[in-house]
Amino acid sequence: MCHAFLHDANFYQLLTRIDESIAEEARARGCDCGGVLHRACYPRKPRGERGVLDESYQRRLSFCCAEDGCRRRCTPASVRFLGRKVYLGVIVVLITALNHGLSASRRQRLIETLGVCVQTLRRWQQWWREQFVQTRCWRGLAGQFLPPILTAHLPSALLERLSGRALSERVVQLLVLIAPTTTTTGSPQAMADPRKM
Repeated sequence: MCHAFLHDANFYQLLTRIDESIAEEARARGCDCGGVLHRACYPRKPRGERGVLDESYQRRLSFCCAEDGCRRRCTPASVRFLGRKVYLGVIVVLITALNHGLSASRRQRLIETLGVCVQTLRRWQQWWREQFVQTRCWRGLAGQFLPPILTAHLPSALLERLSGRALSERVVQLLVLIAPTTTTTGSPQAMADPRKM
C-alpha cells in the first residue's frame, strides 16, 4: 500500500524533529522587539492516526516574548499541523492528493480509515484550489516548476513533481515547502490565514 507510512511511528517522529528544528531557529532569532522567547505551546488533539502518535502531537510549538509590554506570540511554521486544521497536515495532503488517482472504493476506504467526512474533503480541496494558490508561498513555488503545475490538481500535481522515490519522502518535502502557510507569525514568508483552513 503506497500510504503505509501513515501507520509508521518513525514517520511522525521525523515530522516532530523537523518542527523542533524550525522552532529552535525561531526561538534563536528572538522577538522583533529584541526580547527573549519562552515556550508557550498550544494544546492540540489531532484527528487521524492517533494510535501511532507520541505525546509531542498533543502540542503545537509556540513562543511568547518575555519582555513586559510586548508579550508578542511567535508560532513557528509547522510540518505537522496545517494552521488550525484538526487533522494532521499529512492527512490533509495525502487524502486530497490521492483523491485524483483513487478509485471510488479505495478513496472511500481511505476516508473511512482516517475518519474524514466527505464535506471536510471538499473543503480541503477548495482550500488548495482557491486559498492556497493565493498565498505568497505558492506564488514563490509555482515559478520553480516548468511546465507549470495545474492548480486544479493540487496537491497531487505538486507531489508528482517532487524528487523523492517513495511517496513518504515526497509528502515530507511538500509539507516543508508549504510550512510557511501554517502560521501568520514566526516566518517572514507566512501569508495564509490559518483560521480559514
